[in-house]
Amino acid sequence: MRVFCLLLILGVTLASCGGGGDRVYEQYHDFENSYWIVQEKPQFEFTIADAGLTYNVYADVRNSVSYPWTRFFMNYSLRDSTGVELKKNLVQEYLFDAKTGKPFGNEKPLGKSGIGDIYDHELLLLKDFKFERSGKYKMEFEQLMRMDTLQGILAVGLRIEIVETDK
Repeated sequence: MRVFCLLLILGVTLASCGGGGDRVYEQYHDFENSYWIVQEKPQFEFTIADAGLTYNVYADVRNSVSYPWTRFFMNYSLRDSTGVELKKNLVQEYLFDAKTGKPFGNEKPLGKSGIGDIYDHELLLLKDFKFERSGKYKMEFEQLMRMDTLQGILAVGLRIEIVETDK
């Protein structure tokens, strides 16, 4: 009976964690001391196995309530395995209420709350994107906040998901 219960718990746990079967890559870069130095440009290397599929590419930004600004600016650059730049763009996102510049609503920032005063923001970089070929790619992020040390940014991440299509 114990073995059955253990297998049942394990099965339920794996099923609940496996909901993101369309996710092909997810990685985070944590910043030491909870700040992003302008010279630090996190890079993420990933492999696309099937260029025939359509993908959504996201940046995930994790901040604390100590982040001193309303908005956040960042560049991203997508390169193929030969170093050719395929996409480059400026991303801007409100981390706090646009009108007041303060935490949104019930004294909370925008984004999803994980633990205490830490919030995650999902930024859609490339929607319904098709990679030209299968192979290795590199994404680089660069903060553009006009300051050397950007406090309150804890981590930045890259997530790539297959877009589900109706058949």
